[in-house]
Amino acid sequence: MKKHLLFIFLCLPIYFFSQAYSDYLGAGHSNGITVTSSSEQNRTDWRETASAQNTVNGHGLDARLFETSRFLAQATFGTDLNYIKQVAERPFEDWIDDQFEIASPSMRQLTEDIFNQALLIFVANGGNQDKYNGPDWPHFQYAWWQSNIGNDDLLRQRIALALSEIFVISWDSNLDSYGLGLGDYYDVLKDNAFGSFRNLLRTIALHPMMGGYLSHYNNPKSDLENNIHPDENFAREILQLFTIGLYELNPDGSYELDINGDRIPTYDNADIKEFAKIFTGLGPADIEPNPNDVVAEFGAGIHYARKDLPMKMYDEWHEPGEKRLLNGKIVPNGQTGMQDIEDAIDNLFNHKNTGPFIALRLIQQLVKSNPSPEYISRITNVFNNTNGVRGDMKAVIKAILLDDEARSCSWAENPTSGKLIEPMIRYFNATRQLDVDNKNGVNWNIGSRFYKDTGQAPLGSPSVFNFFLPDYVPNSEFADANLKGPEFQIHTSATCLAYLNRVIYWTNNHYSTMLDTRDLDLEDTPLNFDKLKYYAKDGEVLVNMLDKLFTRGQLSDETKRAIVTALEPIKGKSEKVDFMLNRVRMALYLILASPDYVILK
Repeated sequence: MKKHLLFIFLCLPIYFFSQAYSDYLGAGHSNGITVTSSSEQNRTDWRETASAQNTVNGHGLDARLFETSRFLAQATFGTDLNYIKQVAERPFEDWIDDQFEIASPSMRQLTEDIFNQALLIFVANGGNQDKYNGPDWPHFQYAWWQSNIGNDDLLRQRIALALSEIFVISWDSNLDSYGLGLGDYYDVLKDNAFGSFRNLLRTIALHPMMGGYLSHYNNPKSDLENNIHPDENFAREILQLFTIGLYELNPDGSYELDINGDRIPTYDNADIKEFAKIFTGLGPADIEPNPNDVVAEFGAGIHYARKDLPMKMYDEWHEPGEKRLLNGKIVPNGQTGMQDIEDAIDNLFNHKNTGPFIALRLIQQLVKSNPSPEYISRITNVFNNTNGVRGDMKAVIKAILLDDEARSCSWAENPTSGKLIEPMIRYFNATRQLDVDNKNGVNWNIGSRFYKDTGQAPLGSPSVFNFFLPDYVPNSEFADANLKGPEFQIHTSATCLAYLNRVIYWTNNHYSTMLDTRDLDLEDTPLNFDKLKYYAKDGEVLVNMLDKLFTRGQLSDETKRAIVTALEPIKGKSEKVDFMLNRVRMALYLILASPDYVILK
């Protein structure tokens, strides 16, 4: 590459000195400054010009784009460069406030609509409509992907997925054939993402999909004669996994200790039994049309129940009597079943553990695996009281994303900073941040191949404990540093290689398919690399562009040199080989496989 030596002359009018700047020249503070040079580079086949004025006017600086790319990596499933540039022009708080106001279409309705459309396609392809089942879990998957490509409700969808990894249900269970129920449950997460945490907790507790998953649907009162006792499954998990955890916490997320230095349990088996009594008597609010004359009553199987209506309380099946909950709370005898439930929800919502418990899990989902005690404490305080309101999710989310520990670059090199991006988020990133060559307008994706390889898909957890545990410690090095690495629990040699094979599949000349609808024999949906081919004329320019999209300006010099070196031999003049396309494919593969991308800092 030809080197151009620039001789810069600054012509400073007298009035320049009347303008006082507190920082430095070169970041756009160029009022009254004229820059001339011996030459301005204008390379063949490039739209850009290396203007001398850009040396001082700030147009050549990418810091704000990098900062914005990093912010959006925490708050969304990924965006293209134009969107990053738009968001960069305004304060991040303004973008968050705008996102709070964006309506989000119903996932349940979209699941039903997609099933009806898929059925027509199946029949048009020669299938027998009586043999096409659904709406099932694949139709929910189709709807999830359709909702998350080209959509505007980016923050709400990101928070909904984060909540789905806390308040876990899964289609990889007895719920697999209830597509509309899956869609409706996701609507509960999505529609309550910016509301009250108490309402979210209550709605989840009453949802028939949660009732079917954790077995408090048709949970009867005690019948000692027949050795029947209330099921304890949901009672245990609402305590351990959804609200307060196993041990008493300080506001900063650290464990409270007794006089012997031991952790203090938040509950015991007796408490579980008391909460189990609370969640008895819940059954179907209504019944799906059926040929067996099953009606809406306690005991009707979950298969027959409407999965998009909150469970109904059947008081004659609710455990009577007094219940003793946490912190001395006594639920009095003689209340209705729903009054008991309201008291139990209040008991957990107002527990001192709930703030730090939820704060830590949301920070881990969005920003970093090992937040400082001070970070957790700040979010706990917001949860506990924002303008007199407890559990304001808007305030909590905004505080998490705008906290200095999330935004300040000074944390980037701190060993506690960062998190491993879970595989399905990497999948979403690649699909959203690049152009999808979709000729039929259908963005459906069953994702079964990716699920087989990595074990991840929305609402596809193998257990109520999510894909990985929030306190998982990968190895002795983490343990010695007192660090956690939740996502590393599913980062095995098998899933690591499988992910790399998926990246090859996305970027390979012969495959490139991103969205999988093979069960309907629809046309494949590959990535479209045409826009990136423009930058591939220079390997370093291409890598710098991908750095803005995928590595948030944090691509190391070592990785950048390695990728540019790998791109240099890919060249030639044959009309049969698209060398620029091959450069793009190689660069994308190496970026998406790099630790610089896989670790979000």
